[in-house]
Amino acid sequence: MKDIPEIAVKPVLHHVTLKTTRLDEMIAWYETVVGCTPNFKFDGGSWTTNDAANHRIAFLQTPAIQDDPDKLKHAGMHHTAFEFPTLKDLLDNFHRLAEGGILPHICLDHGLTMSFYYADPDGNSVELQSDNFGDWAKSTEFMRTSEDFAREPIGVEVDPPQISAALAAGATVAEVLDRSRKGEFLPTTPGDVRLPV
Repeated sequence: MKDIPEIAVKPVLHHVTLKTTRLDEMIAWYETVVGCTPNFKFDGGSWTTNDAANHRIAFLQTPAIQDDPDKLKHAGMHHTAFEFPTLKDLLDNFHRLAEGGILPHICLDHGLTMSFYYADPDGNSVELQSDNFGDWAKSTEFMRTSEDFAREPIGVEVDPPQISAALAAGATVAEVLDRSRKGEFLPTTPGDVRLPV
């Protein structure tokens, strides 16, 4: 695509639309997990949002849509992501969801973000994250220049209750993040990154 001139105005991602066979269950899950509520719903779909945008997550449903039992083996999108302002907010949400039986399939400290991945009712992965630097410019610089990130770009598995316990015991967020990258908060059971190997 080298013959196409560089884009003059860069658009921002506005929404994601998912095909589903379980519309009501998907609406309820996204409302519970990320606070998206419907601005419009009909038999064939719904447009939901968790901010001032007219929609952020949309759903389409037709009788011809079928579940794919081999979804994880096929090319396509791996996950969508939502960002919390702070690690505390991310952990508070983790505990809220866990109390309701919604648990992540894997939790990772990517170095630039702390990320907890959940599977929605259709099996799509949804990342809930907080920026480890609290500043996109700093986390971008880390991604571009860190030898640590280059060595382990997927990150280190973490156990959110252990992180919460460390913070409750008086550790600072900076101390927790340093300890996390050193593998001090590993889960007892490894998570599932949901990629075929």
